[in-house]
Amino acid sequence: MITRADIGKPVRDRIGHVGILRDLIPDYEDPAESPGRRRKRSVAFLISEGGGREWLTPPTELERA
Repeated sequence: MITRADIGKPVRDRIGHVGILRDLIPDYEDPAESPGRRRKRSVAFLISEGGGREWLTPPTELERA
């Protein structure tokens, strides 16, 4: 299970992409969704090891790399 102690360490998502865990937010609401459709969910923010685009994924789909 991934925790806040893993921030800054490499993790692997269920597809096999490896990235550095940037943050875990247990009650994230996507600002791109309209206010009536927003819901709180747990989200992990990752960035590629060599830099690049950040991506979001549920923390339950991550494992330590």
